[in-house]
Amino acid sequence: MTQSSANLSFLRYCLGGKADLSIVVAKIDWRQLYSFATKQTIIGICFAGIERLGKEYPNELKQNPIERELLMTWMAKSQQIRRQNFNVNEFAAKLYSKLTEDGLRCCILKGQGNALMYQNPYSRTPGDVDVWVNANRKIIMEYASKKFELEDDIRLQHVETAIDGIPVELHFFPCTINNPIHNARLQKWFKRNADLQCSHIVGLPDGTGEIAVPTSAFNVVYQLTHLYHHFFDEGIGMRQIIDYYYVVNNDELLVIRDTLQRELKYLGLWKFAGAVMYVLHETLGLSEEKMIAPMDEKRGKLLLAEILNGGNFGRHFTKYGHFTQQGMAKKYFLKIWRNMHFVRYYPAEALSEPIFRTWHFFWRVKNKK
Repeated sequence: MTQSSANLSFLRYCLGGKADLSIVVAKIDWRQLYSFATKQTIIGICFAGIERLGKEYPNELKQNPIERELLMTWMAKSQQIRRQNFNVNEFAAKLYSKLTEDGLRCCILKGQGNALMYQNPYSRTPGDVDVWVNANRKIIMEYASKKFELEDDIRLQHVETAIDGIPVELHFFPCTINNPIHNARLQKWFKRNADLQCSHIVGLPDGTGEIAVPTSAFNVVYQLTHLYHHFFDEGIGMRQIIDYYYVVNNDELLVIRDTLQRELKYLGLWKFAGAVMYVLHETLGLSEEKMIAPMDEKRGKLLLAEILNGGNFGRHFTKYGHFTQQGMAKKYFLKIWRNMHFVRYYPAEALSEPIFRTWHFFWRVKNKK
């Protein structure tokens, strides 16, 4: 058994997998597992599995114990993630309350809403807070300029700020894709579905407060689009894949699968959906009956290789000239070189990417504060 396969077997166990892990626990290199968890930003998720080992695999753990120093480091990082989640939950609830009290319909995208789907919502590493405000750009910018200290760089889909040290993105719409035809369809789909997402209220853990989050059906399309966008932009990691595992591992979606499949095809997401289903099945054990599309092995193997090499948002790529770590000019051309590798798999999106990115650069220059 390779270290890579051992890492993925252990990850399945952390997500509730029932397979016998005796050989993995007895043979795995714990430091390499920790490095994998760090690279993929899933330290808290993996530590939740570590905590179960003493009861479920005590003999194997005696054969292959975790060094005390490593265990203490891992525990401290996990406790830090728990505290971060509590703080971000409190902040998200207050921000949502403030926006709604000020008359803005909105919902929290990804992040703390995704964490609610986890077995332990405090195990997911939090990031920034993404808020989709259901209003036009002018209204959002006027409000945000009065209430917050905004970053100079305004992007097509959002404006950035930081409140109490927590990064916040106020979205005019959830995200974009590169192909202009598919993106136009996507933006119309977002508009049609916006009101329902701002009405879907959920409670945060430990009575922290309430926020609106997208429905499961919306997340199937939206979060797949988000993965697709980042696949071409910089890369995606296992944390985003685990998020999507929890999105689709939902019996409620079975009754609307035909509708979802028609939407994925119409929005140009069908091929990528098959790739993601392959990764979810091979790495996390998603059953075929829960899949939103048939597995695409060829594209799935490509996607998995990118995930394992690049890590969280592609920050650890060792190929493509370490493009995510380069300056803007060099990164621009390295991205084009990288995405040309994907033309045979996703021609419409890969060929549109450098055109959209160039247009977006000049749009940002023109609209800079």
